[in-house]
Amino acid sequence: MSSAPDEPKPRARRPQHLVVGRVVRPHGVRGDLLVEPLSEVLDSIQPGGHVFLGDRRRGFPVVSLRRHARKYLLRIEGCNGRDEAESFRGEELRVRLEDAAPLPPGKFYRWQVIGLRVVTEDGRRLGTVRQILETGANDVYAVQGESGKEILLPAITSVIRKIDPETGEMRVRLMPGLLDEEA
Repeated sequence: MSSAPDEPKPRARRPQHLVVGRVVRPHGVRGDLLVEPLSEVLDSIQPGGHVFLGDRRRGFPVVSLRRHARKYLLRIEGCNGRDEAESFRGEELRVRLEDAAPLPPGKFYRWQVIGLRVVTEDGRRLGTVRQILETGANDVYAVQGESGKEILLPAITSVIRKIDPETGEMRVRLMPGLLDEEA
């Protein structure tokens, strides 16, 4: 059974954890982890806080976190040597959502954007955000149109006019040529 056109589309559910980095490799012999940042939220991790690595459900207390060139050096309790640190290679670094610093106004987590209804400024429904594509210049929102056709919208302020997770809607202004009349 298909849903009626006026029914809201399912939204991405609120995650318990945010992925904020990825362990690249051990660093040195004392158990430090070299971490590639995947989110600005990584900057908010403080000693004494907890991080989660990979699919482990147990949090690891943070001893220290500091910048190292374009990456970070993370030290966690219980990781005291290179061999122990090696076991975390390639693991995602996560924090609890409630422990993350609030985002600045106008910034949103991916889970807040995926599933939003996309509507033009004049009220025309375009579809639902299904995916966020990362490109070199800016992200692109992949919107599944009402007809099933995919619409790609650049995540720039001249196109994306308002993102409102509370109402489940994204308002957009289409640039000339961005959308075929048949979409």
